[in-house]
Amino acid sequence: MNRRKKIKQLLEAHAKKANAKLAPKNSKPKYISKADRAKLEAEAAENQDTAAN
Repeated sequence: MNRRKKIKQLLEAHAKKANAKLAPKNSKPKYISKADRAKLEAEAAENQDTAAN
């Protein structure tokens, strides 16, 4: 590699790292287990039943 290519590669790597630090880390929603989802659905259904009565 010639000198320009090495410098360009280094600068691109540093820029990529800097952009990664600025990017939001929690882009996907928090994991909820299957049992917890079932419990939440049951509570929601229970709340709808009591609200309907």
